[in-house]
Formats: sequence, C-alpha cells, structure tokens
Amino acid sequence: MTDSIFSAEHPERRALVPRGIPLLVAMQGLSDAGGAVSQLEEYFWQQYEPEEILRFNADLLLDYRARRPILTFDEDHLVDYSPEELSLALVHDELGAPFLLLSGYEPDFRWDQFIDTVLLLVHEFEVSTVVWTHAIPMPVPHTRPMTTTVSGSRDDLIEARSVWRPTTKLSASAAHVLEYRLHNLGEEVVGFALLIPHYLANTEYPEALLVSLESIMAATGLILSTDQVREAAQAFQLKVDSQISENEESIEMVRTLEQRYDVYMEDQTVRSPLMSEDGTIPSADQLVVELERYLAEQQQSPSDGESGDTPA
Repeated sequence: MTDSIFSAEHPERRALVPRGIPLLVAMQGLSDAGGAVSQLEEYFWQQYEPEEILRFNADLLLDYRARRPILTFDEDHLVDYSPEELSLALVHDELGAPFLLLSGYEPDFRWDQFIDTVLLLVHEFEVSTVVWTHAIPMPVPHTRPMTTTVSGSRDDLIEARSVWRPTTKLSASAAHVLEYRLHNLGEEVVGFALLIPHYLANTEYPEALLVSLESIMAATGLILSTDQVREAAQAFQLKVDSQISENEESIEMVRTLEQRYDVYMEDQTVRSPLMSEDGTIPSADQLVVELERYLAEQQQSPSDGESGDTPA
C-alpha cells in the first residue's frame, strides 16, 4: 500500500475553503538570507492564527539526518519534541479577506509528487495567484532601500519592482520548480527574490520581513499589519548604524557599496505605486483607514447617471 503524501487532513475545513483566493508559499530551504522566509512563516502563524487544512507527510518528504528535529533534555528526561511540519492553512488578513498559506520545510524527497499535489490543490481551490518570497545575499548597503528581483507571470510587477534582472544558472528550490510548472501551465504566479546586504545575511533582518509583506500586498491586494515590523526594522537599522560607526573598515565598506548602488540605480526607475515622494510606504493601518474612507464616500455618493432624488 502506498503511503499517503498527507499525514493529516481536515475534510470539513477543506470543503469550506473559498474558491479564487491567493496562495502564499513560505518554505524554508537550504539558505534563508536575513531569515526572510523563517520570519515570514513565524509572522503569519503568530499574527493571524492560520487554520490547518492538511499537513504533508514528513516521513516521505523530509531527510531527518540533514535536518534533525529539536527536543529538550530536562535533567533526566526528554521533553518538547518539535518535528518539522509542512502544511496548507486558511488565513484571513486585516480586513478578513481569506488566503491560503503553504508553509514549513522545503521537501528533501519526492519533489515531483509534492509539486503535482500542490498543482492539484491550486486547481481544486481555483487559486487566483501564487506568491512566494525568498532572499539572497548581495553586495548592497543596508542604508539604501531593499530591492528585489521579480519572476513569474506578472509583467506589471516585474516592470515596477524588478531592479536586478540577471541571466544565470542557479540551484533550484522546490518553490522555483513550482513557479516554473505554474508558469508553463498558464497560471498566475510571482516570485520575489529579496536582495539582502551580504554582511547581514546571517542575522534575522526585520527589513527582509517588511519588504516581503509589502511585496505580497502588492501582488495580492491583501492588507497585512506592518506597523510593528516597521518599528523593528527601524530599531535594527539604528543598531547596525551604531555598530558600523565604531569601525573604520566597516564605514568604508558601506560607503563603497553605497556608491556602487547609487551608480547602478541612476538608470533605474523602479518605484512602488504605494510609495510617497519621501520614499515611505503607508502602514497597514493607514491603508485600512484610507480604504474605509473611500468606501464611505462611495456609499454616500450616487452612482453615475443617477440622481439622489427619490422617484415620484
């Protein structure tokens, strides 16, 4: 008997998943510069309480010798066994809009079977768009806005947000292959590769989470809370600035990276449609207030071609 690719299923929840909603993918693979994906996964599970729809079978997909689960030895016994998990869950954003979240470990085995299964789920739920983010270390300064390389089928996002567009060979991840398969099938899919300062790649970099969330919102129209993330990013920036200011070699390194970045960006016109003239992007709370104001105005104003008077 063939083992099921799922170790847990919730048929009653699965039946109630709305059709035509986005799917966000946050799978932790071989590398995760700035902790971008791990932060994103933690953010969703702590901020929005996802409801698990199904869980993939780790005994089929995970190499335990390469990524051993963690447990605790408490004086004379073992506690807190935490096995790796990969699951599909239903989540709701700040305004209650639903979306699906595929998060957890990247499969080590059976990529084709796993991706075929995800494609079937995309078809089953009539997913509107698939979005994923990852991060790579690059010789860029932390003192400049974080940029991205955008891939997939969304030409508008590629044109608006993709700063670096190389032609190169790279080691594939399962998410890369999933995007490749979706694109070839004519499904809407977009991938954001965040360009992380190489000297911060081994730290948990809050700016990476912030840019991931902003990218996801731009691709899906979801409203996600970013106020606390933005505050953490600003505090981290000040800390890094302070540490660098104490070392002349670090100061010179950042200055050189800034010069190269500025020269490269001189010919770039990428700009977020939400970005203001001072380079800032509104928070989720500001977007909610603006949306509520707009909806209120629409309700108060008569539609085109109609008068506000009651017919006689």
